[in-house]
Amino acid sequence: MDDTGGIKTFFAPDCKVDLRVDGAYEIYFSPEAKPGERGGEGMRILGLEPMRRLAFTWSAPPTMPYVRGQRTMVILEFEKKAVDRTRIRLTHLGWGDGASWDEAYEYFDHAWNEVVLPRFRYAMEVGPVNWEKTPKLPPVASTLKVSFTQP
Repeated sequence: MDDTGGIKTFFAPDCKVDLRVDGAYEIYFSPEAKPGERGGEGMRILGLEPMRRLAFTWSAPPTMPYVRGQRTMVILEFEKKAVDRTRIRLTHLGWGDGASWDEAYEYFDHAWNEVVLPRFRYAMEVGPVNWEKTPKLPPVASTLKVSFTQP
């Protein structure tokens, strides 16, 4: 099942999505770029529970080749709170250690918090993002980083 319409309203101007486990989940931030440099190419859906959960593989941008060659995982969980309110929990995991991974982690703290999630909120409250003139939106939080300490 192809479901590119919803993604194009907030995530990126183009994509290839096959909404089923192991289906394609390719998000093209630069659709005109040559293959391998368009965005989240080669990504797959790992889990899908409609209206509850979506899990997919993810990679870093082409400017981070080492981390891009790896795969992380993103899990989106949806919890209905009211007729017009849904809580979304985004978990991005599968991080490695070292300077390249630290750079990618910082990149995604910015990308999810200051770009993707604000655009999602905008699309839900106002309407689709105009990709020729993307709106400047405030971040959803001061940071999305969560740190854990061992006892």
